[in-house]
Amino acid sequence: MKITRDEVQRVALLARLQFSPQEEEILTGQLDRILQYIEKLNQLDTANVEPLAHVADIVNAFREDRVVNQPSPDTLLANAPARERDFFKVPKIIE
Repeated sequence: MKITRDEVQRVALLARLQFSPQEEEILTGQLDRILQYIEKLNQLDTANVEPLAHVADIVNAFREDRVVNQPSPDTLLANAPARERDFFKVPKIIE
């Protein structure tokens, strides 16, 4: 697939990017090589290949959510500059 300079300019416009004519020429060549490589990959026969979500065989290690060491509010708020019951007390920022 051959990409044109007009297509590069259109994509740049959509992405709100500005390129000099030299940069457009470089990008046109680079994008063209990328698309040629993808075209080469599309020619491979992948009919007998299973889709992969990850290269390595990973299993999620789910565990039950449970509190193991519940902290005490007094310990957590010991260094608080101000507190109200079991909460940090902070200055009001919204009126």
